[in-house]
Amino acid sequence: MSLEHYDYDLLVIGSGPAGKRAAIQGAKLDKRVAVVERTTVLGGVSVNLGTIPSKTLREAVLELSGYRSREFYGASYTVKQNITIQDLLVRTNKVIQHEIDVTRHQLMRNGVELISATATFCGPETLRLDFIDGSTARTVTARKIIIATGTDTTRDPHIPLDGRDIFTSDDVLKLDKLPRTLAVVGAGVIGCEYASIFAALGVRVTLIDKRHRLLPFVDEEIVDTLGYHLRENRVTLRLNESVHSIERVAGDQGSRVRLHLESGKTILADKALYSVGRTGATQKLSLDQCGLACDDRGRLVVDEHYRTEVPSIYAVGDVIGFPALASTSMEQGRLAVCHAFGIKASSAPSLFPYGIYSVPEISMVGKTEEELTHEAVPYEVGKARYREIARGQIIGDTTGLLKLIFHSETRELLGIHIIGDGASELIHIGQAVLAFKGTIDYFINTVFNYPTLAECYKVAAFDGVNRIGTFQEEDIANAPITV
Repeated sequence: MSLEHYDYDLLVIGSGPAGKRAAIQGAKLDKRVAVVERTTVLGGVSVNLGTIPSKTLREAVLELSGYRSREFYGASYTVKQNITIQDLLVRTNKVIQHEIDVTRHQLMRNGVELISATATFCGPETLRLDFIDGSTARTVTARKIIIATGTDTTRDPHIPLDGRDIFTSDDVLKLDKLPRTLAVVGAGVIGCEYASIFAALGVRVTLIDKRHRLLPFVDEEIVDTLGYHLRENRVTLRLNESVHSIERVAGDQGSRVRLHLESGKTILADKALYSVGRTGATQKLSLDQCGLACDDRGRLVVDEHYRTEVPSIYAVGDVIGFPALASTSMEQGRLAVCHAFGIKASSAPSLFPYGIYSVPEISMVGKTEEELTHEAVPYEVGKARYREIARGQIIGDTTGLLKLIFHSETRELLGIHIIGDGASELIHIGQAVLAFKGTIDYFINTVFNYPTLAECYKVAAFDGVNRIGTFQEEDIANAPITV
């Protein structure tokens, strides 16, 4: 088909972070671009059900519960008594609506056509659009197609999910009231985030996972610290445990749920959050019509340019699996479109940061101690605790930790791991140094604003130098009194 016979140069399926960035990049290249969204609102799961709602909910919880001020005023301190789900949704709904409007405005001002329809493949370059308003379906062609459909929550047919008593993360905003007790099945990122958020509200939480430790991709010391904080907030961890079945049971104050574990244990709770992963939202695409197939979790396989086995079709975002982060998904969308239209572009995919919005917050970039040990790389660590930093005392977070990992011979920075308030913001200082293969000497020689949490970098750098016992003359002159 000649170029002028295509309806669009680029057609993007899905309006989440990956799809939005892909569409805007295509528009910046002066291409005819359309985004097909199967729901009535833009933004995908990230804006409407996942990233934005959960993080906003977390901020509302921390503010209304007075959690951040309890270091000063005691464990009983709260800003509002008897917090309801409606109290939390006031803030959450406002942010969601704002982000939807921003997404629509960004796409429209870049000349991207917005199509509310369900897209199914009729061929490698042809899609059928079934409009959600009931209009007559039509077939369109596109020179390049980007699949950015994201994921749906994984649902086990044997689990009686009802969205009320036994629910998934997609249903949290639909709860009628906050439970007194909650069982969370699955201790991945989403499970840990919601378990800690509900615990900060005073909900008694039981967190269940078949693995022997939380978040196995995170530095072990950081995970141990998270586990300590969860237990301090009365969370019961049931690791190395699998759920056999979940059932509703009648109680004196309404229905409850009972979880039966493979080990024979039973757990009784007001509600259960089922969070065992997500499945690629590809089942409605008719992929067989264009020569593609997904794996058993609905995910698509792509090459280093995010191109599928069909040259005209790319896939980006959560639908291709790990790392399934909004930040990396946006970058994938940009890179895929650049490659599709022959534009040179580069990125540093190995240096993407993680942000885990648990309570307390976790962020990391680069290598972990476990990875470096496996790779036989000689390393040392430097640590700074928030309680050593004036800013940590000011904000009431005296339990946070910043950890630098560096090569013990060259002092090159290899990884940064943070747990504590503002971790996902603080991480980018270290990420920049890591990207340019800097050494921890950068932090020793840099002046940070005072008082700030950024000072942790200097304290951790000096701590690391102390450990390897190779102080240079200027290190001694600059060493802070706290070390």
